[in-house]
Amino acid sequence: MTKRLKAVLLSGLLGGIVSGIVKLGWEVLLPPRTIARNMTNPPQELLQQFGFPRTFTHLTYTYSGQQMPWVSFIMHFGFSITFAIIYCLLAEKYPKVTLGQGTIFGLGVWVAFHLVIMPLMGTVPAVWNQPFEEHFSEALGHMIWMWVIEIFRRDIRSRVTHEPDPVYK
Repeated sequence: MTKRLKAVLLSGLLGGIVSGIVKLGWEVLLPPRTIARNMTNPPQELLQQFGFPRTFTHLTYTYSGQQMPWVSFIMHFGFSITFAIIYCLLAEKYPKVTLGQGTIFGLGVWVAFHLVIMPLMGTVPAVWNQPFEEHFSEALGHMIWMWVIEIFRRDIRSRVTHEPDPVYK
């Protein structure tokens, strides 16, 4: 395995996990959905659209007396890690993808998934039926999420490869 590939995978994995935690924290401060709409959150709804039963998609574990949706967390972190690796791979080949320290890429992911793909699939309501608070929280949350991934990408790439970042060539 090359040093660059090792850096991409490590930064994607670690950046994806930490940025996923940051995104969850962001949603505590600025919840994107109403309580009623979050009874079945988008990851749960998506899995149900693929045929998984509600009894599975709503499985929880108990921590500190609260029910935590572990299936949703697997989807959340799986998405975060996958897109972190994709972003880090793209940054190696197309350094301009890091424009705005990754925030523009994060905004693009939000537009693609929350404004186009998930509404077309019926996973979330149409764009015009989503409240402003949802758009605001998700747009900024995706920008911060990807910014955290960019911090990991730059740092880990530098430490592993000992080469200049292609962004600065």
